[in-house]
Amino acid sequence: MTSLTYELTLAGLAVGSAAALTGIGLVVTYRATGVLNLAHGAVAMICAYVLRQLVVEGGWPLPLGALVTLLVVAPALGLVLDRGVFRPLALLGSNPAQTLVATIGVFVLLVGGAVLLWGPGARDDAPVLLGDDPWTQLAAVVALACLVGAVTRWTRFGRELRAVVDNRPLAVLAGIDADRVAAAGWAFGSFTAGLTGVLLAPYVRLDPYGMPLLVVEVIAVAVIARMRSLPVAVAAALAIGVAQAQLTRLHPEGWAEPLVQAVGANLFVVALLVAALVLPGVGGKGRDALPPPARAAHVPPALWLVVGVLLLLPLGLAGSDLHTAVQVPALAVILLSLVVVAGRGGQIALGQAAYAGLGALFTALLASAGIPTLLALVLAVPMVAVTGLVTGRPAIRRHGLALALATLAVGVAVSRFVLTQPYATAGLSLGRPAGLSDDRAFYALELVVLAGCLGLVAALRRGRTGRALAALRDHEPGAEAAGVPVPRLKLLAFVLGAALAALGGGLLGLGLRAFDPEQYDPVRGLLWFAAVLVLGADSLLTPLAAAALLITLDAGPQAGTAAALIGLLAALTGRVPPLMNLLPSASPQARPLAGGRTATGPAGGRARGHGPPATDGTVPEPAARTGGAGGTSVPAGGRTPHRRPPPAEGATPPTEGPSPLPTNGTGSADATPRPAEGRTHGHGPPATDGTAPEPAARTGGAGGTSVPAGGRTPHRRPPPAEGPAPVPREGLRVHDLTLTYPGGVTALSHVSLALSPARVTALVGPNGAGKSTLFDCLAGTLRPRRGEGRVTLDGADITSRSAHARTRLGIARTFQRLAVFPSLTVEENVRLGREQNGGRGDPAAVERSLRLFGLAGPVRHRSAADLPTGTLRRVELARALAGGPHTLLLDEPAAGLDAAETAALARILAALAADGLTVLVVEHDPDLVAGIAHTVHTMEGGRILS
Repeated sequence: MTSLTYELTLAGLAVGSAAALTGIGLVVTYRATGVLNLAHGAVAMICAYVLRQLVVEGGWPLPLGALVTLLVVAPALGLVLDRGVFRPLALLGSNPAQTLVATIGVFVLLVGGAVLLWGPGARDDAPVLLGDDPWTQLAAVVALACLVGAVTRWTRFGRELRAVVDNRPLAVLAGIDADRVAAAGWAFGSFTAGLTGVLLAPYVRLDPYGMPLLVVEVIAVAVIARMRSLPVAVAAALAIGVAQAQLTRLHPEGWAEPLVQAVGANLFVVALLVAALVLPGVGGKGRDALPPPARAAHVPPALWLVVGVLLLLPLGLAGSDLHTAVQVPALAVILLSLVVVAGRGGQIALGQAAYAGLGALFTALLASAGIPTLLALVLAVPMVAVTGLVTGRPAIRRHGLALALATLAVGVAVSRFVLTQPYATAGLSLGRPAGLSDDRAFYALELVVLAGCLGLVAALRRGRTGRALAALRDHEPGAEAAGVPVPRLKLLAFVLGAALAALGGGLLGLGLRAFDPEQYDPVRGLLWFAAVLVLGADSLLTPLAAAALLITLDAGPQAGTAAALIGLLAALTGRVPPLMNLLPSASPQARPLAGGRTATGPAGGRARGHGPPATDGTVPEPAARTGGAGGTSVPAGGRTPHRRPPPAEGATPPTEGPSPLPTNGTGSADATPRPAEGRTHGHGPPATDGTAPEPAARTGGAGGTSVPAGGRTPHRRPPPAEGPAPVPREGLRVHDLTLTYPGGVTALSHVSLALSPARVTALVGPNGAGKSTLFDCLAGTLRPRRGEGRVTLDGADITSRSAHARTRLGIARTFQRLAVFPSLTVEENVRLGREQNGGRGDPAAVERSLRLFGLAGPVRHRSAADLPTGTLRRVELARALAGGPHTLLLDEPAAGLDAAETAALARILAALAADGLTVLVVEHDPDLVAGIAHTVHTMEGGRILS
């Protein structure tokens, strides 16, 4: 028994040593470059093939071949990846999600290249580099880890590496060549990958698919080490390797035996699943969702007609054998699931192959139980949808890299523990139902199902849920602030994606007349994901084109062509746009602004010229006061308003750019009305009968009757059909709030604050005073722990309520950095604020908000990606007001605005407060604060001083 334990321990140490090498390489690469290199396993496979080619095929001595492979080929491959793929992405400012897509592209490219060069078959004659003694391998790993630790801690390069990891821009300013550090990180990471490959090759299948996936599984050790600690990565690798070896001693009887054996052979997969779903995620909640399309592609109806004809051609021109053709519609349905999850929802979903495999497996199991085949397929879809619900629930709160790892872990686990296990698949057959055994008949059925799925997804994209998914993809915090229930929406996308993938997987199995686990391999799932991304993830044409491309190329004489082509395009993501961008745009292009400039999106970062201010000196009416479709406006000077007729349908404004936010005649901030003695501008205290106080001049409903400032007693307006949000009696309040960040940094200390209805409260103070933290606590983005204070609304405790729940309670917010949704039009942005507020407010609020901020003209149909900063500020404010809030939280609303726009904004905010809205402004502009605020609080050091 002792001898067996010792032998198993040695075997586990050998496996753990190879896993530790992977962990060291991934950690060093991530710390030097910020890239989680999913292609690490593919690099290991290439190096193993190169060593075999040199030694076995070329007759080189093993030591010479090993030196060339590990010290020349592997580092050179890392340098090529750095210079050719990842450094250009860094220079383009690509987000972590785009970089991750590039690593997937490199993975697929190297796998396809290996298949083209060496064929898809497995090799069992890989040379043994360090012999069979695991202690030698362990000594090499420990020595390498110690060397890396010593270099990192005690050398100049190590200090530079730590500086780049801590703050790359600051390190560059200090004179450190961050590119050189990144190149060294890539070279070393590829060296460790090569060493892993040549050590593992003699003991595992050396084939283009098996080894890369095996190395992907041991990413678990780097995740356990939080991508930082080399000792933790090495210890975790050795512990998992030894535990996996010892599990082979267990032989329970009954149903548990095959499951225990599967766990014993795949303990690294279990570790990856636990690390990805339970441990704190790698990456953050920031710019690590898939980016929105640069512009919305429009598929011309003629092109759809051509595609339809091409899909129908096999029915008329091909022979009776449509073995290749029947795979295209089935794969298109699978890829359509990625359009929902990744294209419209922006989520990095790498496990769709697993859901497709489960769809085929459940169909086969139900059919084997005597259920008619088509009914079995229909029943398998909701079964897999439930599986998507169960597996998606722990993953939906992950973001970016963590979500990618979680979905990849689920896909690998399903493949290893279900799809490839005899206890689940032994003896299964999958035949077609009676009447559909002929390829033509079955192909026709597939086309009908594909058309129905395309129609379903098209309806989803056009509707309210599709807009919410696009907002989630474009700017998740902004979507939450607009009232989008982000976790629920993510879960819906994952469940729908799982159902579509299951339907396509079942059709694929029926088309092939067999359940083949290799058709749903996780590596194939990565290929599918890359194909959808490079063609255009948010286009309904992409699944059809990608399916036809992949099936056609794979059926050709050169296996691996599809993977090599798709991988190359994916590796160049950020420089090569999605191919669907070659189609005409669905929205008008950015038109030149006054002075010949071109409107730019949010990335522009500064206000652009928007043409001259309005010449009639009018201020548009606030949302609660606009007098119907007539578009009544109020003169800045308080004169009797005149009614301006709306522009004719399709009319173009005098200037080329978006309609400017109307200002007074001077366009000066000095004209901003200022509150006198802390009271609302001449309106006295809020009315006690539930009506909002009357502003200086107010339109009186559809009739357009106005009430002059200081004039007659205001009339009572009936509420809209659905009822506006009631003004809270006590308003929004913070009670003795303290917030401490991990590490002991206290951001807020015993803060109390009351926001009164119909008043503007300003929060000022130096940077780092705690203003934004307090703002986020009010909005629900940050929530203090129990016992550290309360946030109440109308006396009810809302401290634990999420951001989107508070929005639905009537608390709207804007962001210091623009939170608009560039893939949506201006009108869709504003409409989202109305749709996601739980049905509260006036149905006409969208139109009123557009009119209030000068967005009701042709600009309403423009994509937000085409607009300048000043216009986007108006879009964000209009979206916040469209939901009919009673409390408006503004985080530096004047950022990026010029003086005229700031003055107009001040008048609108003053009018909104006079109309009963509670307004909190965090702002650095003293003129704006002095002009509109009834109460000003100063913060410093996390406390309110006055």
